[in-house]
Amino acid sequence: MSSIKIITDSTADIPKHFAEEYNITVVPLTVHFGDEAYKDWYDLSSEKFFAKLAESEVMPTTSQVPPSAFEQVFREEIQKYDTIICFTISSKASGTYQSAVIARDMVLEEQEGDIEIIDSMSFCYGYGIAVVEAARMAKAGKSKAEIMDKIRYLLENTDAYFIVDTLEYLKRGGRINMASAVIGSILNIKPILSIKDGLVVPVDKVRGSKKVIPKMIEMIKKGNYDVKGKTVALVHGAVPEKLAELKQELEAQFGISHFEISEVGCVVGAHSGPGILGVVLTK
Repeated sequence: MSSIKIITDSTADIPKHFAEEYNITVVPLTVHFGDEAYKDWYDLSSEKFFAKLAESEVMPTTSQVPPSAFEQVFREEIQKYDTIICFTISSKASGTYQSAVIARDMVLEEQEGDIEIIDSMSFCYGYGIAVVEAARMAKAGKSKAEIMDKIRYLLENTDAYFIVDTLEYLKRGGRINMASAVIGSILNIKPILSIKDGLVVPVDKVRGSKKVIPKMIEMIKKGNYDVKGKTVALVHGAVPEKLAELKQELEAQFGISHFEISEVGCVVGAHSGPGILGVVLTK
């Protein structure tokens, strides 16, 4: 039986207890507040990051994982495992995937090994859910072929719907134009966002915060997701009261039996801004 090691970059936002339970190595991206640099997932909790974001006069920036960071991890782990499966954030949003590919090629030039790099074409727990499932399967002794089949299924059949509290950070980061942000702010427009072809895209919108959760429930019903009695993932950026409201409504509407909770980290939060709330569903 071959041994398999699961690695991910930090933007998967996997809960720390899963990383510990399933031996997942998390390689961090970095968020910068001016001259201050913090390792995503390690240095700042979601709560502390969003508190700092609210107080800071400096717009945070982010930087990808350098090839050297992946190289170091790959060299260490390939000595202990037959196969490494490494997940990254969408290659359309970050150079982190390319860094992992460069690191893999450098390592395999000098030694034998099996290193798979997975471009998730997703963000946050939209692919973190596949990371955790792959690690569960590896711990259970499943084969590489079985794990890869499951990864492909999850990445192709998992949808994420989320909202942000303000359009300001998307505007600053160039994700939407200034006119859209100004109009959205004046009209109190809350966009419903999703992930398509490796990018964040708007799929709907509502006016006012009170309509957000009913709209998300409506979209889930239209999507015909089989969620009754299943585990559903919820993501949030330091808004536990909104999370509780969404969770309660999902329980009432769909009879969901269990939730996995993912807290949005520094890198994704730097681009989304505060108040991010979402649901991750698999068909």
